[in-house]
Amino acid sequence: MENKVIAERQKRIQWHTQARFGMFIHWGLYAVSANGEWIRSIEELPKEDYEGFIDDFHAEDYDPKEWAKLAKQAGMKYAVLTAKHHDGFCLWDSAYTDFKSTNAPCKRDLVREFLEAFRAAGIKVGLYFSVIDWRHADYPHYGDKFHPMRNNKEFKNVVHDFDNYLTFMHNQVRELVTNYGHLDIMWFDFSYDDMKNQKWQAEEMMAMIRSIQPHIITDNRLEGSAEDRGSIGTVNPSTYAGDFASPEQMIPPRGLRNEIGEPIPWEANMTLNNNWGYAAHDKRYKSAKLVIRTLVECISKNGNMLLNVGPDAKGRIPKESIQILEEVGEWMKDNGRSIYGCGLSEFPKPEWGRFTQNGNKVYAHVLEEQVGAICLPNMVDKIEKLRLLKDNSVIKETKFWNLAEYTKENAFFFFDSNAICSYPLPDERDTVVEITLKSS
Repeated sequence: MENKVIAERQKRIQWHTQARFGMFIHWGLYAVSANGEWIRSIEELPKEDYEGFIDDFHAEDYDPKEWAKLAKQAGMKYAVLTAKHHDGFCLWDSAYTDFKSTNAPCKRDLVREFLEAFRAAGIKVGLYFSVIDWRHADYPHYGDKFHPMRNNKEFKNVVHDFDNYLTFMHNQVRELVTNYGHLDIMWFDFSYDDMKNQKWQAEEMMAMIRSIQPHIITDNRLEGSAEDRGSIGTVNPSTYAGDFASPEQMIPPRGLRNEIGEPIPWEANMTLNNNWGYAAHDKRYKSAKLVIRTLVECISKNGNMLLNVGPDAKGRIPKESIQILEEVGEWMKDNGRSIYGCGLSEFPKPEWGRFTQNGNKVYAHVLEEQVGAICLPNMVDKIEKLRLLKDNSVIKETKFWNLAEYTKENAFFFFDSNAICSYPLPDERDTVVEITLKSS
């Protein structure tokens, strides 16, 4: 008998596994510091010192229509904005706190503007929400693993009413799923130690969310580790285990599967440089080539990639990020068919790159030059036609004179039928060949 939780998850997640590529946006009060989103915790800043940043949060150049235009140009199909990070600052007009963008000099509901702009661009929308709140008086302070006041003895004997905190947190989630129209994703962050699962009253919260927006998908960060009973990696996941797993800054070596080997949806969340929030000093940006190849690796393992940008306090996405995404978009315009709706191939990973597949279309992502023909493992007599995906030009399967002498099960091609080599690559970032398989 099919598990009901998994069956419902499969219906909800379908659009996500078709979309494959999304934009993550880490933006908040921490942008004023220009030192990333964890600045308050790292420097153990008192509440009063951190809240002084609000006077400089003008967001005068915030234009979510331009953000949406960039995301669309890059080939991204969905976007997730940090409505509230761990610092507790809200980018919407929450009724439950005064620590919000409508009380900053910008006096704007930044979440509403984001949602309206991205929906208008045809991009699915999500909101990131931290179940941690370092500003709330009833969130544990002293001795907590991450709280800015974890070492401040003034808080050692303070008694926190955690139930009161949970009421506050649940109320804010209800606000977002009630007052801002159709949301495609709620992206929760994060659980640690014993702060996980039902500590958040996660089952009750998910029931509330589903009663309002039953279609919405969530990540798996309300749960604890993958080993926990009821996690997304089990055959009987809980209602709060999430619709997709969310590995961070890494790609699982073989994708992700549950305890009996069945694939589960997953999404690698990655930064464009080494920080999530705006960090003026961080110039270690990934090249467009690396972004493209990382995206392809995710798809080849049945995953998605959610790629982060960190706008500054004025609301501007760094020019380096824009340049990278524009180049990625150029490649996606030519090769998007090898990404959208694709996943793990039935054929083994080739030595020169990767395969993605959608039905009878296999996409050869050639990442390394070859001195001879490109080998297509286990494809002899299975190919109907080959095309260079960039321009749909014909590529001929080769019967070069001595290939069959050394291998019987593999097919081969050259990019140029007049040559006996496969270098240089037509696109050194990733040259994609569409392989149409014969009907069985």
